[in-house]
This record gives sequence, structure tokens and C-alpha cells, in this order.
Amino acid sequence: MVIAVKTADYLEAIDAHGNALASAAAEAGLDAAVATCPGWQVRDLLGHIGQVHRWAASFVHEARTDPPKGDSELADVPSDDELLDWYVAGHAALLGTLRNSRPDVECWTFLPAPSPLKFWLRRQAHETAVHRADADSAVANAPSFDPKFAVDGIDELLLGFMSRPRGRLVSDPPVSLAVRATDADTDWTIHIGPSGREVTRGVARGDCIVEAPASDLYLLLWNRRTADGLKVAGDAKVLDLWRSKATVSWR
Repeated sequence: MVIAVKTADYLEAIDAHGNALASAAAEAGLDAAVATCPGWQVRDLLGHIGQVHRWAASFVHEARTDPPKGDSELADVPSDDELLDWYVAGHAALLGTLRNSRPDVECWTFLPAPSPLKFWLRRQAHETAVHRADADSAVANAPSFDPKFAVDGIDELLLGFMSRPRGRLVSDPPVSLAVRATDADTDWTIHIGPSGREVTRGVARGDCIVEAPASDLYLLLWNRRTADGLKVAGDAKVLDLWRSKATVSWR
């Protein structure tokens, strides 16, 4: 798998999207609903991403090679009056760890990558970007992502997470969803069967085909926007299946 995005670009993305997340959270307030994550308020979002940033940084900083032992490793979330500052501190610590780590550091990962450091740079760049979109939804904003970065995030989602054998996204009879990034000359087809998924990068052919700029596809496939306003052809029920069943986890 070729990683087209450079280390410096990932670091810049983590920095920029993490700061934008904090700004949107401060503007919205902790009680505000997160429209893209039904049932969540901004405090839930800050607690989650603050835990994830610390969790991820620990593997690189401590060169931990053993897999995690579940949620017991997650940091305690502080009270409301400390929550935003706690998130900001964890974000800064993650950036410092990734920026100052040895390129050849050995640690645990859970998706294929050229190196453990490249894995965590990419994973945390997209983790932070997607949750920045969540924070923006609390103030009725919609972010736009650079096409190259968005394509990389779609690759990670489809060729990484969705290409693993486990997961809830299955269908019997099989169906297929194809997406085409109109500003990046890039296509993917997800074949969804009764026991898993197979993803191909190339000509988009499927029961349902979505064409849109890469940023919109990135948000659509990460379930952070609807297909309203996008070019959709074929069986729209395939998109409904994706929306209800396409979830990700490190496990």
C-alpha cells in the first residue's frame, strides 16, 4: 500500500483539524448536540477524542508492542470545567510525540502501513479530521478537505478498515457500492457479501454509484453527511445499508 501523504502533511492535518475542533467546541458549548453523532453532546466528543489522542500517543511514546487490553487503558475524563483544556493538552502531547518520534519506532498497530509511525500519523490525522467535522456540526458548519487528504482517508477506510474480514457490513444477496471522486480521478468499488467485503480501486461499477468531490465522499463514507446534493445512480438502498452498518473499530 502506497502512502501518498507526507509525514509533514499528516502532522499539519492533526494540528489544524485538532485546533479547529477545539474552536468549534468552545463556540458551541459543552451542552450542544453533535448533529453527526446522534445522542452525543460536545462534552462526549471532547471526552472521546481526548482519550483517543492519549491512547494513540502512548503506543508511540512508550514503544508498546502488545495490543491494548480494552477500554481499561483509556484516560479518565475530567469534569466540565477542565474538559476543553484537557482535550487541548492531549492534542498537543500527541503532536509532540508524533513529531519527535524516531521514524523506525516499533509499536503496536492494527492496519497495514509502511511503518508503525506512518500508521499512527495517518490514523490520528483522519481520526482528528472526522471528529473536527463532528465539532463543526455542533455549530452548523461543514468542513471541506483537501482532495489528496480526502482520498487518503477514503483509502484508509475502504482498503484498511472495510477490507478486514470482520464487521457488521454484510449483505445476502451481495450488493456493491461504487464511489467516484470527481476532482481526483479516483474510484472505488465495495463488494458487500454475506461474510464480508472486497474493495477494489479503479473503475466504479456497482448497484449504486455515487459521484462527488473527494471531500464530500470522505464525509459521506465516514457517515458525516448524507448524499443530498450528490450524484447518485442505481439502488439507493445500498447507501442505506452502508449508513446503518458501516462502522469501524481497532478490534
